[in-house]
Amino acid sequence: MKKRQVVLKSGRSSSTSSSVIRNVRYGECQKNHAANIGGYAVDGCREFMASGDDATNGALTCAACGCHRNFHRREVETEVVCEYTPPN
Repeated sequence: MKKRQVVLKSGRSSSTSSSVIRNVRYGECQKNHAANIGGYAVDGCREFMASGDDATNGALTCAACGCHRNFHRREVETEVVCEYTPPN
């Protein structure tokens, strides 16, 4: 599942502005299913897939393994885009 967050920042002068684009992806599940017996075992789920639409409780539950989204490794890609407009 990929989410995209855009943050706009204005420079001090009116001719420059920059925006930061963050792409968030949730990777493999890291929940330890054998923690109660002192072991370590993961279920092998490779990527978070929401089991419902956004703004529902199913959006935070993985359709493949049934775990909450917080158990999946979060990967954030940040891209800074600078836009320059020369003064007139």
